[in-house]
Amino acid sequence: MNIATEQSLSTLDPILERIIIEIPKPQIKTTNNVFHDLMSCVLEQQIHYRSTKKIFQKMLNSANLELLTPENFHQLEEKAFPNVKLAAGKYDTIISILDFWQNNNIDWNLLNDNDVIATLSAIKGIGKWTIDMMLLYTLQRPNVFPYDDFHLKQIMVNLYSLNPNVKLKTQMNDIANDWGQQKSLAVLYLLAWKQFKKGI
Repeated sequence: MNIATEQSLSTLDPILERIIIEIPKPQIKTTNNVFHDLMSCVLEQQIHYRSTKKIFQKMLNSANLELLTPENFHQLEEKAFPNVKLAAGKYDTIISILDFWQNNNIDWNLLNDNDVIATLSAIKGIGKWTIDMMLLYTLQRPNVFPYDDFHLKQIMVNLYSLNPNVKLKTQMNDIANDWGQQKSLAVLYLLAWKQFKKGI
């Protein structure tokens, strides 16, 4: 995130301008590891960068792991799984992810956004929200707008006085279109604003 980009967002959106002035810059130290972060989304129903319950981190700790890989996944399964209840659908998704990694060796940084979406969509149980989280947090792509994110919806309804009962997706996209090709930075500021307000 550079000053010029933030200045551009401030010019394009007066609400973001106030937020950018009010709160510290959102800082995301990515793992850049799609496997690890996919598993966090599936096991915690949240990506660990945004988790408050830290379920995924507790599972890693119990298995004495820092970064989850296909090679060490068996440690998580042996040491952490007995202590959690996994729905059948969630377990099927985990197996699908493992199968995919065993049969594919992908450099995600070489794929454009559309290719990432198409590739991850082929994994059973992986939906749009999870893919958006990979693009936004893990791969840190600059132009991601996860319009179906529950928290983002709440924030935008509140800040932009949107009607949640009338074509909310369209209303949100209309606002996001004003952000140009830097939607990710805008989204991170909006999400950080909610956390900042909780801490006040």
